Amino acid sequence: MSKNFCNRTRREFLWQAGGGFTGLAMAGMLDQKFLAAQTQKADGVTDWENPLRAKEPHFAAKAKSVIFLYMYGGPSHIDTFDYKPNMYGMDNKTIDVKTFGRGGHKNKGRIVEPRWKFKQYGECGKYVSDLFPNLGQHVDDLAFVHSMVADSPIHGSAMLQMNTGKIQSGSPCLGSWVNYGLGTVNEDLPGFVVMLDHNGGPISGPKNWQSGYMPATYQGVVVRSKGAPILDLNRPAHISDEVQRKMLDTLRKYNEDHAATNPGNSELAARIASYELAYRMQSTAPEAVDINDETEDTHKLYGLDDKKTEYFGRQCLMARRLVERGVRYIQIYSGGAHNDHNWDAHGDLVKNHTLHAGATDKPIAGLLTDLKQRGMLEDTLIVWGGEFGRQPTAEYAKGTGRDHNAYGFTMWLAGGGVKGGVSFGKTDELGARAVEKRMHVKRIHATILNQLGLDPNRLSYFYGGLDQRLVGVEGAKPIAELIA
Repeated sequence: MSKNFCNRTRREFLWQAGGGFTGLAMAGMLDQKFLAAQTQKADGVTDWENPLRAKEPHFAAKAKSVIFLYMYGGPSHIDTFDYKPNMYGMDNKTIDVKTFGRGGHKNKGRIVEPRWKFKQYGECGKYVSDLFPNLGQHVDDLAFVHSMVADSPIHGSAMLQMNTGKIQSGSPCLGSWVNYGLGTVNEDLPGFVVMLDHNGGPISGPKNWQSGYMPATYQGVVVRSKGAPILDLNRPAHISDEVQRKMLDTLRKYNEDHAATNPGNSELAARIASYELAYRMQSTAPEAVDINDETEDTHKLYGLDDKKTEYFGRQCLMARRLVERGVRYIQIYSGGAHNDHNWDAHGDLVKNHTLHAGATDKPIAGLLTDLKQRGMLEDTLIVWGGEFGRQPTAEYAKGTGRDHNAYGFTMWLAGGGVKGGVSFGKTDELGARAVEKRMHVKRIHATILNQLGLDPNRLSYFYGGLDQRLVGVEGAKPIAELIA
């Protein structure tokens, strides 16, 4: 036994042996006033503040929250929302076209014409594929960007760029930037929530919702749509209320003694703040995602009465409830794991997209309807898209599968101060690449931050000798044509 260990006091031993465990429950006995009175920031002078406290935006915000509907795997834009009438009748014709995807660079390809018909919807007359008959009813509320481009045609790095602005690991996600820039308006719930597909998580994993070089305070929290909403949140069954109260009392006494002798310990304050959030979420999170008190009509609106749409519909309904309770940023994944478990249609395009569009069309339309009926769409920004699109040509000698396409693809936005019934940018007549008003991923990021009242070129975090930004140190402008 080391000399240092023998010299520790009883209270120090209790802290080292069980501080993390007991601290979870202890949080409920401390409030922000106590923390502010006992601790300071690292300079030992400035009062400590909760890093997730609500903060003022840079300017008046048009959106309070964001729901990002992430179609993992890369949906085909030319089979969904980017109508290419000249492609019909060209099936299996080999043409000269430059593509770059999983299969590398190619100069020729066999055309796979769109496998669904398109028809016009709404006052704007937008053409939408038969894959999305319910969503087509909402085109007058949607702003389509048909000229999106990204830097990578590979899932892992392309997903990181869509979520963090960079193709390399280690940067904060968009939700983390929102958490950092605005804080939370509900201290009983996380400000950044992620819901995964029932097939599993995306290929690059938790890096898509972590906080990178920022403190873990700002990372996303995975919330499940069935069972315990947040894993490892509830205390073990063998810990009674009485035992928990004793643990709280022990840790509180230790904290009082420790704060008196270590007035500048900001690490302790931050740890206690995380315990406090966990303690509050024990009772708040289950209620927030409990959809049993929703009406039968609401359940049907989201497709909860159909096995095909029930899972994603439940997540969309939960997202609306979380937005109502002040959660800033929610990301819902359609598709998980690999191959046809997500939108990555390398083999049978019809089977793949029929499955995933069929699971999401009615729930997304239900979400838009519900938000609009409740007067929430005007300050809730909805974003739809994947990490890239798909090529107009077949990937293999046989079959209808399409390879990845980062040269041109489609995303859409709705609500949150965005114009409805708008189509912006163009790809060429085959949908192979953006040819008019090319919009890099960072322009979508800039637009999202702008609608939340955050200047994308001003919101920064000092790291590695630079004022880091989601849109990069070179900056990016919001897409002004989309903003109402």
